[in-house]
Amino acid sequence: MSVHVKPGHAMTPRAHIAVCPPHFFEVAYSINPFMEPSRWEIDATAYHEHAVQQWNKLTDTLARLGVRLELLQPHAGVPDLVFTANAAVVLDQKVLLARFKHKERQAEEPYFRAFFEMLQSRGLVSEIASLPQAIHQEGAGDCVWDPARQMFWAGYGPRSDMGAADYVRDFFGKPVVPVKLQTAQYYHLDVSMAPLTGGEMVYYPEAFSPASVGQIQDHVGNPDNLIAVSAEDAANLCVNAVNIERDIIMAPCSNQLRGHLTERGYQVHTVPLTEFWRSGGSAFCLTLRLDRYSDGFLSRQAKKTVLHSVETA
Repeated sequence: MSVHVKPGHAMTPRAHIAVCPPHFFEVAYSINPFMEPSRWEIDATAYHEHAVQQWNKLTDTLARLGVRLELLQPHAGVPDLVFTANAAVVLDQKVLLARFKHKERQAEEPYFRAFFEMLQSRGLVSEIASLPQAIHQEGAGDCVWDPARQMFWAGYGPRSDMGAADYVRDFFGKPVVPVKLQTAQYYHLDVSMAPLTGGEMVYYPEAFSPASVGQIQDHVGNPDNLIAVSAEDAANLCVNAVNIERDIIMAPCSNQLRGHLTERGYQVHTVPLTEFWRSGGSAFCLTLRLDRYSDGFLSRQAKKTVLHSVETA
């Protein structure tokens, strides 16, 4: 079973997203409650073939929506390299590399660094930074950019350290709100919340400490913008969704959640990702936005363009 990637149809891409083909994807170890290597071994060949089919469906959907896909080369021995969201925190062409808690995923770090160094050589990345050895932070999986509020949400507890939020704040110069994840199952922020472009917040309150739920509610403000998902949708990793303007790509969800999203003007595109659930990942985990920009950065870039035009006229 081979993977394939179709180019986006739009002349100007709507988003630039890094993905990694699942050539070597498997459940070979267990670092979260979803992962059961013994169950994967029951029919590993079929599960892998299904994973390739599902990944192809996801990338086909992204391409159809006008997304430019950047391929990270897969490598044997690092099956979770496919979850590119964990590679780094990316904003304004700056990259803060992940530092993984578990040794199984620490082996991915050199490959992610090499990928961003390649992007830097192409002028797509301006700066790459690393965290101190003692600080764990697992990329966009635990640090999600909120475009409506121009801030980061930083998850801590199971995988990332609370202190990592300070490094994110200092490196990017943007507000960061740390929120505590209190369960083993909802081990990353990206399986627990999804801030949408219109200001809505899709989240599973039970994943967070009571104090953090209060922080989320306070920062979101308008109760109409809070979309709390059911336990079933949370367990099916529906919160782990990709939001591109008014399009949302996600695992099949309940009619209730789809209704909440469509009535707010979003178009929902569902993709079966059951084989990746076996590792605790879904649509967002399998992608990393490379074109996250703050309003201030875009304003500076627009000003540079105008000045360049004047100087060369």
